[in-house]
Amino acid sequence: MNADVNRENASDEALVFALLEAAARVELRLDRLLSNTRGISFREYQLIRALSRLYDGSATRVELAGAVGLTPSAVTRALKPIEKLGYVVTQKSARDARRSLAELTPAGRELLADAQGAVDDAIADLGLEHLDVPALATALRAVGRD
Repeated sequence: MNADVNRENASDEALVFALLEAAARVELRLDRLLSNTRGISFREYQLIRALSRLYDGSATRVELAGAVGLTPSAVTRALKPIEKLGYVVTQKSARDARRSLAELTPAGRELLADAQGAVDDAIADLGLEHLDVPALATALRAVGRD
């Protein structure tokens, strides 16, 4: 019984590490692509993409953090470069002056539309066609939920 549990745990551990390694390789590939062709990192792309999907292009740092899996302070640091590039603006919330909102600019929307095609092409080259992608995506979304 104990050996079965150890084998099961080892199998689970191997799966988790394989997933993390695959995710790191994909993120590195996308980061290089976006950095070389669009001048932004993959993390910055994720923030721009999340902003476009949240509340019509604006969100608090806490909302963005939840959407991309970062802490609010990491979001604050990650927004600065894309704000300097003019893809995002930040402003105090009209409802609560203690909170600031990040908002996607027209230039940010244009960049996203342009970069999305490159990201889609790179994802198509990953060789996922032999996988049951919807089932895998559902399973992965369930992992680590609080």
